[in-house]
Amino acid sequence: MTIRKTITPAVATVITSALLVSLTGCGMISSVMEQDRVDYRGAKKASKLDVPPDLTQLEKDNRYAVPEGRGVASASTYRVPAGQAAPVAAGGQAVGPVSSEAMRVERAGNQRWLVVNQTPEQLWPKLKQFWADNGFTVATESATTGVMETEWAENRAKIPQDIIRRSIGKVFDGLYGTGERDKFRTRLERSPNGGTEVYISHRGAEEVLVGPQKETTTWTVRPNDPGLEAQFLAKLMASLSGAPEVKTAQTAVAAAVAAPEHAKLVGSTVEVDEGFDRAWRRVGLALDRVGFTVEDRDRVQGVYFVRYVDPDLAAKEGFLKKLF
Repeated sequence: MTIRKTITPAVATVITSALLVSLTGCGMISSVMEQDRVDYRGAKKASKLDVPPDLTQLEKDNRYAVPEGRGVASASTYRVPAGQAAPVAAGGQAVGPVSSEAMRVERAGNQRWLVVNQTPEQLWPKLKQFWADNGFTVATESATTGVMETEWAENRAKIPQDIIRRSIGKVFDGLYGTGERDKFRTRLERSPNGGTEVYISHRGAEEVLVGPQKETTTWTVRPNDPGLEAQFLAKLMASLSGAPEVKTAQTAVAAAVAAPEHAKLVGSTVEVDEGFDRAWRRVGLALDRVGFTVEDRDRVQGVYFVRYVDPDLAAKEGFLKKLF
């Protein structure tokens, strides 16, 4: 599969470089997997008015909307066989835990995903419960397209737990924050054998000081964290199997054998040496990771239509300014 640039040179360079890095993989996550460093359950649930104002444009992300009446397929759309109804959330059907033999982790570069021998319909309610158990509120969900996305949340495990923090935090917990927010998107792809591929992608934001005197703050996009993606993939694996201990799942995720990296930059294109179906999904995940908005796509022609939002142009007032 060849990815061609059909946009302005400056933006195309950004997209091509980001895609190349994401497709080939360039980071180690084993150190992150060594310890559980996430705690979103301790974060207070924010009201709609407390959503970081600089992130509101991300909430309107329409990348997975399915165009109607155009015969256009989405990277995240289920591969539904002819004559079969589109997947819907399971309605009250009890489904037991998934055995470890019925799950495996596959890997391509720094991208990992879970392959489960259950249908998307069976997994859907479990995924929703999984995110709730880990302290997240599901912001958007579409069983038809197989996409579930959480609200922004703060990883409280990153707040230093010194004696001052422990003492004051008991009374004024809101005074302490990480200045970071995370959200996760879960995407399901139906496998030809009836199973499901589960992808988890991370998006991050951080609050930074701006202005001549650094007198105000604004929220900006920060790079995605493959370590967090792998960690939640391990947590999901443990959750689906009903195991209380995630260490075994973490080992399985970290030890997943990487597929050969066959993505390279050739002139104005990125060449991916894989079959079309796999390359299409990987490009969709890569675009999702680097924060570009997919406004439309045509799977038959192999075309994604993306929009690049310059964070500097979208900057607005931050939390600190609203407090005074």
